[in-house]
Amino acid sequence: MAEVGNMPLPARVLQKGITDMVRISDARMSGTAFGTVVLHAAPEAALGGALGLVEDGDTIELNVPERRLHLEVSDDEINRRREAWNRPDPFTDRGYCRLYVDHVLQADRGVDFDFLVGGSGAPVARDSH
Repeated sequence: MAEVGNMPLPARVLQKGITDMVRISDARMSGTAFGTVVLHAAPEAALGGALGLVEDGDTIELNVPERRLHLEVSDDEINRRREAWNRPDPFTDRGYCRLYVDHVLQADRGVDFDFLVGGSGAPVARDSH
């Protein structure tokens, strides 16, 4: 999962005196960043999830008490964007990075290799971690 923690605020925003803004990502955070961040939104943008359909100027409602994140765009517009969307080409065609892209599950499903799910279950010895 990509690192979101070091995503700086745009210079244009900082010049207006704004020092924080909500950042929404399908990534993780190292704990070294600050500000308002919604993480582990799934499925990720690169797979055609809702994050990949957001466009500049869209309004997104974040309601923390209700644990709700809503893209305020009509269903018709979402459908139009989804039909026009093209999955980006993978950044590599082999090796571990390609294995990761093709087989690691989303954050809400444990970020495990899909081919390992249900294939283990042996206890982890205390001294091995």
